[in-house]
Amino acid sequence: MTDQANSSEEIPFEQLLRELEEIVHRLEDGQLGLSESLASYEKGIVHLRRCHAGLEQAERRIELLNKVSTDGSVVSEPFDDELLSNDAKVDARSQRRQLRGPPPA
Repeated sequence: MTDQANSSEEIPFEQLLRELEEIVHRLEDGQLGLSESLASYEKGIVHLRRCHAGLEQAERRIELLNKVSTDGSVVSEPFDDELLSNDAKVDARSQRRQLRGPPPA
């Protein structure tokens, strides 16, 4: 991996996302030459992978609502999906999305 790719590990998620959006806009504008476009695309892929990894890590840290106790307080447990199969992870994400309801319009 290049030094540039390694240095992106230290960049905060929000900054990676902003830079990724800028790369996309530059590529969509069509004003870059071929070599600049390829370099930007490669940098964007690295940023995209880092963003996905950050989101996966954040998702693992989220606590799952386990149940509501008799006194009305929420009982939760840490979300640890490392023991789940990929299919179980997909099912769990689908269930969480359904609980949240449709995205706001």
